[in-house]
Amino acid sequence: MLRRHAPRALLTALFAAAFTVQAVGALLPHLSLLLAATVASVAAEGVLHRWQHGMVTVLAKSHADLTVRHVLRDLLLVFGLVRLGEQDRETVYAPLVAGLLAFYALHCAIQALSVLVRRTRTLPVVTRNIDASALRLSPAPPVLLRHPGHRLLVFGLPATAGLLATVATDDLRCAALGIALSLGLAVMGLFDLLVRLLPSRRPAGEQEVLDWFDAWLDEYKPTVGLYFSGGASSAYQANMWLEPLAGLEGRPLIVLRERFMVQKIAATDVPIVCLPKVSTLMRLEHSTLQVLIHPSNSGKTSQVLRIPTLKHTFVNHGESDKLSSCNPYAKAYDEVWVAGPAARERYALAEVGVEDKDVVEIGRPQLDAVRPYAGPPTGTYTTVLYAPTWEGWDGNPGNTSVIEAGENLVRELLADPGVRLLYKPHPLTGSVDPRAGEADLLIRELIRAANRKRTGDRPAANGELARLTKELDALTSIDCRSGADQVERMLLQSTPEPGRAEAVARATAAWEEAYWASLPEWEHQIVTDARPTLYACFNRADLLISDVSSVVSDFLASGKPYAVANTSGLPEHAFREMFATVRAATVLTPDGGGVPGLLEAVRHPEQDELVKARAELKLHLLGPASPASQVRFEGAVRALGRAAAERAEARMAAGTAIPGPREGLDIAEEAQESAAP
Repeated sequence: MLRRHAPRALLTALFAAAFTVQAVGALLPHLSLLLAATVASVAAEGVLHRWQHGMVTVLAKSHADLTVRHVLRDLLLVFGLVRLGEQDRETVYAPLVAGLLAFYALHCAIQALSVLVRRTRTLPVVTRNIDASALRLSPAPPVLLRHPGHRLLVFGLPATAGLLATVATDDLRCAALGIALSLGLAVMGLFDLLVRLLPSRRPAGEQEVLDWFDAWLDEYKPTVGLYFSGGASSAYQANMWLEPLAGLEGRPLIVLRERFMVQKIAATDVPIVCLPKVSTLMRLEHSTLQVLIHPSNSGKTSQVLRIPTLKHTFVNHGESDKLSSCNPYAKAYDEVWVAGPAARERYALAEVGVEDKDVVEIGRPQLDAVRPYAGPPTGTYTTVLYAPTWEGWDGNPGNTSVIEAGENLVRELLADPGVRLLYKPHPLTGSVDPRAGEADLLIRELIRAANRKRTGDRPAANGELARLTKELDALTSIDCRSGADQVERMLLQSTPEPGRAEAVARATAAWEEAYWASLPEWEHQIVTDARPTLYACFNRADLLISDVSSVVSDFLASGKPYAVANTSGLPEHAFREMFATVRAATVLTPDGGGVPGLLEAVRHPEQDELVKARAELKLHLLGPASPASQVRFEGAVRALGRAAAERAEARMAAGTAIPGPREGLDIAEEAQESAAP
């Protein structure tokens, strides 16, 4: 705790000391003190804006933001100049003071215009993979014109430097030149923003954008959509459904609610629309969209469930035995799509209001990339994948093995000279319980220490991985320049080139082969980047060790041995009975004592007594191998789409009026929309 807050405390003390010494130097007057304190204050500003972004907010809330600090710093310099010079020279400094005042007035004007420009560039619909050039999209203003702190620091630096030089040399021309440069920069910035507010340079207005969106919906005629809302770290829940969605025969669409999420969605050719306001979301009611697929629940899910023309299905973002897989919210959907009979039974036992007739088994379309078991390890090393889940929201000690068992399991694995460990923690590890984050860091350090003790040949660097990485990044890149805003990204992330999806698939396969070939076979790996994927790690592993999570269900598609750490406190027999995914697993205790025997069974299949159990459990959890999951997924989409069409036809025949897109909105939501920029 002290280490984390020490930089902030030090920086606060430095600011206080610098301004105090600067004030003393100006009052005495004392040239050296004034110069040294001003330089220290400016240096502290650079450190603050480069490494301590959180403290910027703290200072702003304390009414000590950059503008106040900058004005105070310059005024103390001017006051010091007056005190250092002759009394009859006070009038000489009047033009300098006037120039400073003009600069700060321009700074305020730039900020006001910056807000206006930002509002004109905040569109009611944000898109990706769609040609939106008709909306008069344009590059974003320079970053300095959009961030007042950085702008004042850069634009005001010549004035401050000039005043410092005048204090040191008593040459007024230095201050005059510095202030003139600052004024010039400010005038240029002001002009840039004024031009962007011209009618011909502004993006389309709100109604024009909405009319364009309606026309695009009429032209594209979407039939099935993926609806997603969530936090920045939850994008993986939607990303795992991108490939199955893209493989559908209809015209798929991705519907998001948070603007930042547009860039969090992984590379895909499927059109993406972000509809932040409820009133804009309701325009989907009059489109050809029939089915919305939901990989997660969120507070904003209830808003889209109001649309009577749509059928909704919950697919979840994984199959596990945890209670979150049987959330009572699931009864709000028209159907719940699960992998196999186990999930159907889970809902029946949970009694959360989901009727059996609304549960549809579709398998797991994502698992087509998982290779089947090809026999025991044949090389020098047995590759073990340790992929624990995170601690969850409820604090249940049985959620993750990282806290209670992670260190012991990893130590046992690293103690075997024939093991190569792949450690892939859940991306949310440590986000709720700090102990999980600390355990994760300890495990990583154990792996690094083990690697330092191992020696062996390393593959020669031939540049192939770098070349393929560059190629794959070029195909999948969704990032623009760091200063791009949403409008600029919409302009640059337009309709994908034909055949890009196939090119990405080929490049990904080539990259994965090159990635594993570039690593020594003896070296343990900590895998935390987006690449290689979890399924790519499945294909390299001979054994999985995990927790009760969807990772285990997915790994069953391979038919390979796996183990589950029991940190629930339950006896082994009760643990197996409670969680279906554990029934074909080797159960490991928190002390890791069962790891040596588990490794022997992996290396010698004749000792593996769970082969038949894994095959039976695979069928129970994931459903039959034929027809393929993607085929069953496609069939479920078509069937639900037909139900939506039949309901629409019945309403039309009965003459039932469908409310307009804004009818029924809550007063609070209307107020929120009207207050939105």
